[in-house]
Order: sequence, then C-alpha cells, then structure tokens
Amino acid sequence: MLSLELGRQMRVPELEEVHSFLKSLSTRTLVGVAGVAALTTYWLATRPRPLKPPCDLNMQSSLVQGEEFARQSVLVNSPMTYYYEDAKTMYEFFLRGARVSNNGPCLGSRKHKQPYDWLSYGEVAARAEALGSALLHRGHSASSDHYIGIFSQNRPEWTISELACYTYSLVSVPLYDTLGTEAIAYIIDKASISTIVCDVPEKVSLVLECMRGREHSIRTIVLVDRLDPELVARGLEADIQILSLADMEVIGRAHHQQPRPPRPEDMAVICFTSGTTGNPKGAMLTHGNVVANCSAFIKITQAICIIDHTDVHISYLPLAHMFERVVQGVMLVHGARIGFFQGDIRGLMDDMTTLRPTIFPVVPRLLNRMVDKIYGQANTSLKRWLLGFAYRRKEAELKRGIVRKDSLWDCLIFSKVQATLGGRVRMMITGAAPVSPTVLTFLRAVLGCQFYEGYGQTECTAGCTLTMPGDWTAGHVGAPLPCNSIKLVDVAEMNYLAANGEGEVCVKGPNVFLGYLKDPEKTEETIDADGWVHTGDIGKWQPNGTLKIVDRKKHIFKLAQGEYIAPEKIENVYVQSDTLAQVFVHGDSLQAFLVAIVVPDPDFLPGWAKKKGLEGEGYLGLCSRKEVKAAILQDMLKLGKEGGLKSFEQVKDIAIHTEMFSVQNGLLTPTLKSKRTELRNCFREQIDLLYSSNKM
Repeated sequence: MLSLELGRQMRVPELEEVHSFLKSLSTRTLVGVAGVAALTTYWLATRPRPLKPPCDLNMQSSLVQGEEFARQSVLVNSPMTYYYEDAKTMYEFFLRGARVSNNGPCLGSRKHKQPYDWLSYGEVAARAEALGSALLHRGHSASSDHYIGIFSQNRPEWTISELACYTYSLVSVPLYDTLGTEAIAYIIDKASISTIVCDVPEKVSLVLECMRGREHSIRTIVLVDRLDPELVARGLEADIQILSLADMEVIGRAHHQQPRPPRPEDMAVICFTSGTTGNPKGAMLTHGNVVANCSAFIKITQAICIIDHTDVHISYLPLAHMFERVVQGVMLVHGARIGFFQGDIRGLMDDMTTLRPTIFPVVPRLLNRMVDKIYGQANTSLKRWLLGFAYRRKEAELKRGIVRKDSLWDCLIFSKVQATLGGRVRMMITGAAPVSPTVLTFLRAVLGCQFYEGYGQTECTAGCTLTMPGDWTAGHVGAPLPCNSIKLVDVAEMNYLAANGEGEVCVKGPNVFLGYLKDPEKTEETIDADGWVHTGDIGKWQPNGTLKIVDRKKHIFKLAQGEYIAPEKIENVYVQSDTLAQVFVHGDSLQAFLVAIVVPDPDFLPGWAKKKGLEGEGYLGLCSRKEVKAAILQDMLKLGKEGGLKSFEQVKDIAIHTEMFSVQNGLLTPTLKSKRTELRNCFREQIDLLYSSNKM
C-alpha cells in the first residue's frame, strides 16, 4: 500500500531511489543483526567458565560407617593406597616417570646468571644405581638397621641419593643444620647412621665435631663438593673415611649390582621431627605411606588440573621435610621436571623467572611477604584504588569458581606480579602453618592459578586434608584426603566435644606412619590402640564437610582463676594485624591475665604510623615510642574482639621486640613453629616487667 501511494505522488526515478534506500536499509539491518549475533555467539563460546569441581562442594566429606564421628572424602568409598597400578613404591614412581617422559629432563640446577642445566631421567637412574651399588659394596643392605643420612641443601644430588636408597631398598634419614649439633648427634646415634651424604665441607666439619671424642656408628662420609685433603685427614682421625660422590659413583660402576626393589610395606625414610621441646622423634614412613599420600593428592587435583611431563616444579622448601618430598614424588611419577634453586632464598625470584615453573609449593611466611610487596608498590592513592578495584573484580569471578589470568585486570595490573613467578604458574599449594584467609583469597585472585591449602604433619606422611578444586573459599583446610579418614575426639577440659563437631583431630589410613624409631613410649602416646594418630590440634567440622583448625591442645595452660588458655589460637588472631610480623602470647597459673611479646612489621609500620599521626625516626625510633605501642595494643584488642576472643583471652599489655623470631636465633623450629620454652626464657625479663607493672 505504501508503494502504491508513493507511486501516485512521485515520478518513476524518485520511486526507484526509495526502493533502493529501503533495500539498503534492510541489508544493513540484517548485517547488523548478524554481527551482533556473531559477537554474542563468540562471547558465549569464549567467556570464562567456572571449573567443574569433582564433587558437590556443599558436602565434601561423609560419615564413615562403624566409626563414630569419623569422616572421609566423598571421592572414595575406602582409603586409597595408590593411584597408578604400576606405581606402588617410590622406586616404581621414578620408573613410571622415566617411561612417560620418554627419558626427558628430570633434575635441573643453575649457577648465578646462567640457564638451567638438566639431567635426564636416564642419567639420574644411572647415577642412583652407581651410588646405590657403592653403598652395597661398602656393606649396606636392606636387612641392616644402619641407615643412610642425607645432610644437604636442596640440589640434584639430594634426590639422587634418596633414589639410590629406593633402588636398593635402603632407608634414608634426612638431617638439617638448623637442628643444632646436639640434635644431629642424637639422630646419628638413634638411627645408627653409618654413611652420610653431605653437600659441602662445612657440614662434614659439623659432623666430625659432633662425633669428636666419642663412640659413633659413622664409617663413611660422602662429599658432593670437591674434597679437601685436610678434611680427609681429620676424618681418618675419627675413624671415618671421607670420599667424594664422584669416587663413590666410580666404585659403584665398577661393582654394579642389579636393583633390589622395595615392597610397599618396606620402610622408605625416617623423618625426624624437630618438635618444640625435647629430643627429635624419628617418624618411620614406608613406601606405601608416601605413595598413598602422593596418590591422594593426585586423585583430588587431576579432576581439573592434569599434571604431566610438561610440568616444572621449583624445589626450594627443605627436602628434609615431607611436604617437599611429597610434591617431588607427584612430579616424578608424571615424568615432570624438578628445578632446584641456587641455595639462597634471596635469589628465589631470579630462579623463578629463569625456570618459569608451573607448580609452586609455598609456606604462609612467603605468601605474607608477597602480599606486603604488592601493597608496598601501590604507593599512591590512585594506585591503591586501582589495586583494590581490580582485586574486587577478580574476587567476584573467584566466588563464581572462575580462575584465570587473561582478564582485563590481569593485562593491566596483575600480569607484572605473575611475571615475577615466571608467568606460567598454574598450581600452588600451601601448608606447614596457618595462612590468613585474607592473604589466601587475595593471592588466589591476583595470581590467577589454582591455589590449594592443606593440613597435616609428618606422622601422616605430610597431608591429611586438602581444599577441593573449585572451592576457592578460605578459612578452612579442606576435606579429608582420599587416603585417610579423620575423626574429632573430646577435649573436655577445653569444652571441645565431638558431639558438637569439635575436638582433637585424629587421623587413620595408609598414610599413617609406623611409629617413632626405637621409642615405643612416644609411639603409644601418639597412635592409639585402634590406629588413630592424635595430632594435638583442635578442629571443627564446617557445614560443607570441610575441617577448620581452631586451636592447639598441647600448649594449653591455666590462668590463676582457672580458665584454660590456648596461646596459639590467640596468636593466630593477633598476627592478622597489619602492624605485626610475629606475636608470642604468654601466661601461667600464677597470673590472672596474659601478656605478649610482639615484633612489628618493618615494611608496614612506618606507613601505618604516619596515617595515625605518629611520626618517628625510622623503624627503631617508632618501636621505642609509647604512643606506637599503645596504638598497636589497641589494634590487637580490636582484632581480638572481632575474632571472638573472650575477655580473659585478650592480652593486658605488650612489649615490643625489633628482631624477628627465627630458626637462626633459636626461637623457631626448622618448620617455623614457635619454640615456646625458648621464647619464654629469652623474654623472661620483659615478661616479669609486664606483670610487675600491671598488678591487679
């Protein structure tokens, strides 16, 4: 009708123009609609999607039939002992890795400003067989109770030495210098160690000093670095032969013996735990224990993050502890690469950017430093606003289960942080100590990789819980690993009752150790008649079946009025203060209140004090001011109230100390736990002064 009416009023050329216009308009509209549809289709196809978790995240553990208050992973019906049919011992782990890697790179190391130099799986196997054959030639055997000590920093020779033990069913005993000479001498005697592999001459000297003027079991020391004739002479005086690792490998090649593979039930390692009091205890772990723990980790993570021969791990956490050893086991069974740091933690970032790892295990202390550094670089109001805004956008994705590092905010802001870790990290694991939920969530968002938190101890090989893929909430340590069950038992004196979902964490499964070496009394204290390991930690089940560690049983004490105090719980609340790096809370049965020794954070304190209007001459100057002390105490009490601390759990006064508690000054264990007795003795004078000046 419109065309007829127009035709009556227009000439033919004008009518043709109108038809042409309407036709072109229709075409442009169709093209536009098609374009929008194409863009929509592209966005739907490429938009970030949440990772699919391996289970319902609202119920991550289930009750164990026949075991009151015990729970297990929903991923299995019974505790798993292995993941791969052809990998049931740590020796078979390595053989499988060599096969699936097609003799690819295995262990790497580097010198300053140099690229990584790699040993292939075949070269590592040949060297392990050479060293193992030499050990057999010099009198070691699987039936002997004379074990092989490894006293070295992380390096390829550490792993080669342990593989030599695995290949011939020998047992390794890691040593570390932060134990101190008395503890090292105790371990050597307790384990009847006859051969020790040392990395540097200084450690050989330390061993000789420990053994001077006394009977001992050591017959051979193997030195990785170049031999010093004077050191060899000192060894002979102590009836100890000192050989180079190269010489031992020559001996082994000349007297080569076929591998003598272990069984799953055979002992693999005796890992001495430093403890906070008394002599170290030697946890006896079998091949089956370590395999079960590694396999449970694989079971959980393989659902959405398959590890294979292309992965790269950076080894810098002490190999003397089981956390790093389990991570290495997971890498080796998949034929992946392990690159070692140069030995100086200050050069770790340089090693990271050179190696470009994909798997990165960490401890909370390192995470705290990373966060401090990120915030420290946001040194203007605009930068802090941008950082906060970008973080909130990434956090919103995280809450929807989306983990990525290719968002707009990654490109604009976070890519530089990711580059400091090499730019390829796709999996991080933290354990060994509690980590702040705020720190964990922040780094999960900023780094854009899968980030797991675990909990455990040497007595259950390494881990007994792990956060589930897709569950990127914080404030808990995940569900039981598929290799063990967990139950909570009453601690009535602290009002923790299993019926309320609270109590001491107990672990049972194929990852639980055999007991402590030559110490049946301590073994009986730790493993009950039903096979449950009592950890000494207090846990609380969350509604979704995950576990939260809320307290510590071993270090409880009573105040004068009869109230029980768990100082580590209180410290974990206070240390969340931005102003503090470390806290030691003290109290005893003769006093009615608590006091604390605090170490302010040297990186954060000056800026914080300035905002409060508290100027000072540097870090030390600020720490000496009464106003700064009062402001820190006020911040602690505020956090304590927000954290649910009761009035008697709050400290009444604090003393400021400016030197960090450390392994070197004897106030922390090698696993960075507080040595409470040493701390109390070290700060006796300050503690007494705090009590005398606050008499009630």
